[in-house]
Order: sequence, then structure tokens, then C-alpha cells
Amino acid sequence: MRNGRKETIVLKLEGLDCANCAVKIEQEIRKLNGVTSARVDFTSAKVIMEGQDKPSLDQALNRLPEIMNSIEGGIKIVDPLNKLEGFALKDAINFKQELNVIVGFILFLAALFFRPTGHLELILFLASYFLIGWDIITKALRLTMSGRFFDENFLMFIATAGAIAIREFPEAVVVMLLFKIGELLQGAAVQRSRRAISNLMHIRPDYASLLEDSGETRRVAPEEVQVGQAILVQPGKKIPLDGIVLVGTSNVDTSALTGEFRPRRVEVGSSVLAGFINQGGLLTVKTTKSYAQSTAARILDMVEHAAAKKAPAENFITKFARYYTPSVVLGAALLALLPPLLIPGAVFTEWLHRALIFLVASCPCALVISIPLSFFGGLGGASRNGILIKGSNYLEALNNMQICVFDKTGTLTQGVFEVANISPVEGITAVELLEYAAYAEKYSSHPIATSIRTKYGRELQAREIQEYQEFSGLGVKAVLDGQKIIVGSFRFLKEEKIELEEQKGSGTFVYVAVAGKYAGNITIADKVREDTPQTIEKLRKVGVQKIVMLTGDSQDAGSILGKRLGFDEVYAGLLPDQKVEVLERIEKQNPRAKIGYVGDGINDAPVLARADIGIAMGGLGSDAAIEAADIVLMTDEPSKLLSALQIAKKTKRIVWQNILLALGIKALVLTLGALGVATMWAAVFADVGVTLIAVFNALRVIASPVIANS
Repeated sequence: MRNGRKETIVLKLEGLDCANCAVKIEQEIRKLNGVTSARVDFTSAKVIMEGQDKPSLDQALNRLPEIMNSIEGGIKIVDPLNKLEGFALKDAINFKQELNVIVGFILFLAALFFRPTGHLELILFLASYFLIGWDIITKALRLTMSGRFFDENFLMFIATAGAIAIREFPEAVVVMLLFKIGELLQGAAVQRSRRAISNLMHIRPDYASLLEDSGETRRVAPEEVQVGQAILVQPGKKIPLDGIVLVGTSNVDTSALTGEFRPRRVEVGSSVLAGFINQGGLLTVKTTKSYAQSTAARILDMVEHAAAKKAPAENFITKFARYYTPSVVLGAALLALLPPLLIPGAVFTEWLHRALIFLVASCPCALVISIPLSFFGGLGGASRNGILIKGSNYLEALNNMQICVFDKTGTLTQGVFEVANISPVEGITAVELLEYAAYAEKYSSHPIATSIRTKYGRELQAREIQEYQEFSGLGVKAVLDGQKIIVGSFRFLKEEKIELEEQKGSGTFVYVAVAGKYAGNITIADKVREDTPQTIEKLRKVGVQKIVMLTGDSQDAGSILGKRLGFDEVYAGLLPDQKVEVLERIEKQNPRAKIGYVGDGINDAPVLARADIGIAMGGLGSDAAIEAADIVLMTDEPSKLLSALQIAKKTKRIVWQNILLALGIKALVLTLGALGVATMWAAVFADVGVTLIAVFNALRVIASPVIANS
């Protein structure tokens, strides 16, 4: 271990074409010494291994080629070091295999139409059979020799070999031909899925133009640039690292991160993020983060590891396939052997033929491939829409969210405060009250303090400020020119023994005391986001049963806003650390409900981590959001939550469509095959045809756009 953390390695694979094989490889890797967990993700063609230390993982890595090739030949490890460069892609069709299939098909047609007699017929059929199915046969034999049975190659080989044994030569070749064509089409569909996901990785910059002291630029890898160095970004190029614009103005395309195609204007002092594309003028940017800590790198890392967190439906299908295939093989064996022994007049070859149909129809490929692919597509579709989901388990959990809790400031509202009213007591002018508050808040970075200083509008002179203290969520104390100034909430001033009355109304009230006496209050307004009301309204329509708001505002102000927006419950006057307590209270009141918490990700990290589903909104550049949340909405729009729910529901719908389709058709064909009604053609459709339908159905999650307002 290193600093108490386990070592992890991510490997990209080329040539992984079999979903069942991926499951078997994963099981074998988990048995290796020193490997604590392993995940072979078929849809992204990746292996993620975790071990106690690097030597253990290195030993496991040395065993990987042997394990993979004993299960599915031709798999290669591609670039195990750089995990952020994208997903392993290869040509969808192996042209050598394609040529074998074409030649085999020609020989099959010759045998079928010219009808040669004697040994020539047998030779032509067998030649076409072996040319078309050679790789399937070798995989089946390799698995048999290593003691591993019960995958689709084994089932197909046994079924077609049985057909040859009972001299059904055309049927054996046709089954192998259709299976092979289906396998090639299936591979093409999966590669299309992988390419769709790999497009998400295009936010990775290729290089950075480092600005030297001499004024010249030098092209370097983004990882080589240090924090604080200046880089030059030309028009049309990706911004390689997070930073602040030093020179230049331009429009930037943020769609790779946010899913929004509206350009954003940047100028001197504007923050820009790795992955933005400079659309206009030349920009000089001072870097604020190393590449490893940049927003683009974090997003890539999240997408990379999202598939490792399986949804319950995926785990179920993996376990189901483990027991399902041996069960149907046993069923086929009993179907072939028992009726001839128990039923008078039963012919063995007829029941063997039924058993072979049973075997072909039973392959679990449709489930093993399409279910993970559906979730993978859901994660990719969400990323395209500026929604980062850290695993398919969280995508599935969104469907079960019954209570949604919102932080107010920065989430429901814009978090941009402005002074709406100044109410001094008699004997003090509004200008004096504002001046006292501005000087007391001089060193605070809180948005309310910033709004007070902005309203004051004058430079704060170097007057003597002593004994400055800031109390999180309450206010500040300062001694100004010998006078004690207290600025903060009603509760804060009451605790300091200041005599005052609490103000009623909307907005946030900031109370000011000077020299131990109440001097007046300042009303701070925070504008509600445009899409907040419709988001709250539509959450109810999609099945959220209770919507709750948490705020640090007074109870009166919080209740007014909560009632206007349509919240069921409002918890007001909360300090940051009290939000977790409120969330736990809601959990105790609703022990079986899944609770989602939506916050701005800056000071909500503990609550985001505590909720069943932590959703950080406006997560661009927020380290706390990306680390603590399960889902990150990359823009400042609450309606993105509706998009996430829409994607989750569509993914769930497609998953269940595939499950019911696969199990329904297989059950029907298996039953008809056992009764002697179904043909081998029906069995092939139940295997290859259903798999193709399920795969293309799964791809709809990636292909279709999401409209949150629909």
C-alpha cells in the first residue's frame, strides 16, 4: 500500500469481442494472488484491477495474457500506462474472418445447389463448416481443454457437431453461418457504442503552448505545465489547463463540459477551464491548476471509472448467466437422453435434434451484452448533456429518488447577492450604516459581504481595523477606530446581548450593531434562477413525492420563498454543519425513501456525501463538487436534474425491454424446441437475432437527445 491506499491499474484491451468471455476473464483475475478486486468492462473494453501493492499487481499483469488467451484468443493489452487517452477501438470486422466466411459460404452454395454425391458432398459441407466457424470451434476446444465450459462458443460447437453427427449437414453450416454473421454485426454495434463513448474523451488536450520569458512559445505536454505559468491559446484550439485570462478577449465553446452549445464571452480576469475551445481571439492564460487537478482530467477520470460501479440489474444478470448456461446444457442433455429411454417408440435422433435446437436458443448473449451496454449508454448520454454520473448504480438510484432536498443559495438562486434596502435607526444615516458594515466586512469573502462592499462603492481606506473575527454562517466582529462593530444574523446579535427586533419579509437581513447598540439592518436580495419554478413543478410529475429546501435565511424569509416555489418543507436558519443533522432527521422520518440532495458543491460536501444520491450543481471548477457528489450537473441550471431523471428513466425502460424481450423469446423457443415445433432457424433467431435487437435498442440511449422541458 501507499499511504494506506490500494494500488489501481486501468488497462485498455483490443480484441475483446465476447461478453461472456469478459465475465470469465474477470472471474479468473479475481482469483490471482494480491488482486483485491477486478472489473472487466466489455462495453468499454477495459480491465480495472485493484491490489494491495504494486508488486502484486505487476505479477497479476504478467498472468493476464495467459488468462485472456485461454478464454478468448486475440486479445491484446493496449497502452496500460496512459488511462486518459480514450477507449480502445479496433476495426469492427476482422477481414481475414470475413474472407473465410465468404469462401465458406460459396462452398456451401456449391454443395447445396449442385448436389454432389458421395464423399464430395461431405467434403464441401465440412469445408464450408470449418471455414465459417473455425474461430468458434477453436475457442470452444480451447475452453474445453482448460476446463471451462458453458459459453456460447461451446454451445454452438456442440449443437452444430451434433447436427453433423445426425447428417444434417446444411443445417449445421447454416447455423454456424448465421451465428458468425450475427457475431460480426454484433461486434460492429458494440464498436459503434465504444466510439460514441470515446467521443467524450475528445476534451483531452493534445498539447499546451507554453509562453517563455523570451516571448516565444514552446509546445509541451499539458502534464509538464506548472501552476502559475502562462500558456498561449490560439483560435480554434482547446484550452489545455484551468486558468485565468491574462490577455485577450474571445468567445469559448463550453459544450464538451456542459452540453450547452451557446458560446461564453471571456476577457481579462475570466476563469477558463481545460476542455473549452477558443472560438475567437488569441488568449494568454495563467494556469491555476496542474493538468492532473484540472476539470478535464477529473471528468475523464470519472467517465473512465463510472462503468466499474455496477447497477443491481447488471450484478443480477452476471450472476444469472453463471447459473443459467449450465442449467440449459443439463436440460438439453436430459431432453436428448430421457425420452428415448422412457417413451416407447421415441427415436434418439429426433430428440437429439430437439436438444440441439434447445442448446442454440439458450445462449445468454442478449442479456450479458445489452444490459451493461444500456447502462453504459445512459452514462454516455448523460455526459453528452453535461451531466456526470459516477456509476450506473447512481443512474439506477435516480429512478427510486422519492425525496429531493435542495440547498437554496447558489442552487435555487443565482448566489449573486445585492443590497435591496438599508434601514438605519434614528440618529444614523443610511450611508453611515453601510459604511460601518462595509468596513467590518472588509476581510470577508462571503458573497453577502461582497455585496455590501459593492454597494458601498468606494475604496475602503486604511482605517484601523482591530480584533477582526469571522464566525461561519453567523457574521463578523471587528473593532473600527476603537468602536466594536458586529454585523450578522439576528441570532448572532442576540447572543451578543444586543437589543433588537427581528425583521419580517423576504430576502436576507443583515443586522448591524455599533458600540453595543443596534444601528439598523441591510436587506440582501438573491435572485431565483429562471428555471427553478418549473423544475420544482416537474419533479412532482416524474414521481418525486416530497421536495425540501434548506437555507441559512431566517424562518420568515425561507418560508416566503418556499411557499412561492411550492416546497413541501423548509428548514431555515441553518449553519453549514446543521444541514447534515437535518438530512439525518429527514431520513429517520422516511426510513425507506431514497433521498437526493442538490447543492452547489462549495460548502455542501458533507451533505452531498451523506445523502443517498449527492447531486452537485454548477460543478465547473469546483473540486468539492466533483469529489463529494455522486452526480455533477455541469451548469447552473436546476432543470439539468430533470434531464438526468429523464435519462435514468429511459435507461431503465430500455433495460427492462431487453430483459423481457430476451427472456420471453428464449422461453418461447426453448419450449417449442422441446416440443419439436421450433426449427433451428427459430433457435438462431432466439440467439443472434434477439442479441442484435437488444444491442441496437441499447444504443438508443446514446443516440437520442434529451430535452429537459419536454
